[in-house]
Amino acid sequence: MSILMKKTSLHLPIALLNRSFSCTPALEIKLLRVSKGLPVNRNAEGILTDGPDYTFLDGRPTPLLHKQKLRMEKQQDYASRIVQLSSELDFAKERYQNIQKAKEEERQRILNNRLKPKGESLK
Repeated sequence: MSILMKKTSLHLPIALLNRSFSCTPALEIKLLRVSKGLPVNRNAEGILTDGPDYTFLDGRPTPLLHKQKLRMEKQQDYASRIVQLSSELDFAKERYQNIQKAKEEERQRILNNRLKPKGESLK
């Protein structure tokens, strides 16, 4: 161990140096895959993981795989959340317009109830 410390000439523990040197290629590969628009984990998706394990010779469709079902459920959740948020946004816009309209009507009602000029000034 003393030989390794003499060779490194740094005051860092050997375990830290080994870890940083061993992680560097993995980090570079991860950055390369991300820069090319690929998933970080090469086994996360692709034709081998997304495609069916078998096909029927008579042309019947194969049942969905577990990942396909999960992805479909996730997309349905996204769609329902989008619909919900969009309806909330429409409600908020409509409510804001109603509040502004009510304020304007109140202002107009106050202006209409003011004292009117009488007598000579009307002619």
